[in-house]
Amino acid sequence: MQRLYDFLRRHPTWVDAFWAFVLLGMSVLGGPIHSDYTVGVTDTAFVPITLALCLSVALRRRMPERMLVLAALAGFAQLIFDVPMIPADFAMLVVIYTVAADGARWASRFALAGGLCAAPLAQMRWNDAQTGMLGNAVLAIILTVPFALAWVLGDSLRTRRAYFAQLEERAARLEKEREAQSKVAVAAERARIARELHDVVAHNVSVMVVQADGAAYVLDAAPDQAKKALETISSTGRQALAEMRRLLGVLRTGEHQEVGEYVPQPDVEQIDDLVEQCRTAGLPVDFKIEGTPRPLPSGVELTAYRIVQEALTNTRKHGGPNAGASVRLVYFDDGLGLLVEDDGKGAPHELYEEGGVDGQGHGLIGMRERVGMVGGTLDAGPRPGGGFRISALLPLKPAH
Repeated sequence: MQRLYDFLRRHPTWVDAFWAFVLLGMSVLGGPIHSDYTVGVTDTAFVPITLALCLSVALRRRMPERMLVLAALAGFAQLIFDVPMIPADFAMLVVIYTVAADGARWASRFALAGGLCAAPLAQMRWNDAQTGMLGNAVLAIILTVPFALAWVLGDSLRTRRAYFAQLEERAARLEKEREAQSKVAVAAERARIARELHDVVAHNVSVMVVQADGAAYVLDAAPDQAKKALETISSTGRQALAEMRRLLGVLRTGEHQEVGEYVPQPDVEQIDDLVEQCRTAGLPVDFKIEGTPRPLPSGVELTAYRIVQEALTNTRKHGGPNAGASVRLVYFDDGLGLLVEDDGKGAPHELYEEGGVDGQGHGLIGMRERVGMVGGTLDAGPRPGGGFRISALLPLKPAH
């Protein structure tokens, strides 16, 4: 049956032609509805009028406006040649419905006017003397109702289609706007990360310059101190090169923006200060460090700090008055684990994706960008018992 339905939907003209053939057979076999039908000129006009009405049904969806005109001409021919109502006149209802649903506006208005006039004109042309003037008027009104209903149904279908088309267009437009906003958010976050990495590299280079000046100053008097300074320059230079590669990766995928004056960037040790700030603001935070702390690349430290900052800010804004949070830093052999959870009511997941939570970053978009820059993984979402959970694993490369 499904194949049959699909076939009928793909070939609507064939379906209409079938019903037109049925209507033609009923008209030929049944003849005019009135019993006082006379033979003569009327008999000659009966066949072409019936064929015209049936043809209007067969081609109603392919040429609705033309078939409306054809049906109207057939109706006028009935009045002129005195062909009483026949089963093929049902085609007028079908054509009126079709034009109201799919035809041009002028055709829809013409169909409504013609439908309202059809029954009164027919009653005037073939009135029943025994019924009386009042009876004929009432009968004309009753016969007008099907024409009006056909037009109303067709126009309602047109309105419904237009409404759904508008909804689909709006959904497509909102989807495009959301994609555009996401791209803008990613570009802005990449620019921000690039500025911060620039500050990190600038700091490392400054350390190298200071150490180099100190080594040159004590090279002859204290060779051991000069050797330590050179080792510091070597390790700092390697770290600066790694951060420079990340910085270049950001600039290749984002729009270049000028960076401001160097500002020291936060690290893992400052997470404790961040937690204390949240506690002072009234948010209970449980902070624990597991494993053995060790030196981290500056980019990893900055990423960890920003994730904790973003998560705690969201908890403070959207967690509710009795919300609490917990922060865990876990040092593994090959990575730094980061877990931030809260038990508040939480912000909608879409807020993380689209708008951010601190007015500076962009929620999960910013977190994913930062974690991606250091080659880590991020998992975020609502907790089963309420609240929100953010888990990140950042690769750990001990400094030499």
